[in-house]
Amino acid sequence: MAENTAQDNSRSRYDILQNDKGDILLIIQQRNGGAENPLFVYDGSQYALLYRSHESTVLFDDIAEGARMPLKSVSEMQIVEISNDEVIREYKAPVRIVKDVKALLD
Repeated sequence: MAENTAQDNSRSRYDILQNDKGDILLIIQQRNGGAENPLFVYDGSQYALLYRSHESTVLFDDIAEGARMPLKSVSEMQIVEISNDEVIREYKAPVRIVKDVKALLD
């Protein structure tokens, strides 16, 4: 499975991949600063947030139907940040399922 979104200040082009074991890999464009206690927050809809650090959050607002159930079925995922097809950093993030991601945006 793969997903893409436009790039701006809070959004990032991304790909979501799943291996045969069900593990999820999220590939995003490099962000400024390191990831401190990252957390992926998801509600089963088209919306998700990746809290990279206190100062850095990435919004995903167009997650395709085919990616939704796999995302809800994992407790953590591997995050890879890239720049010009070069891996800049890798880290794991727990996945927290919430009732409504949009409510967290207000």
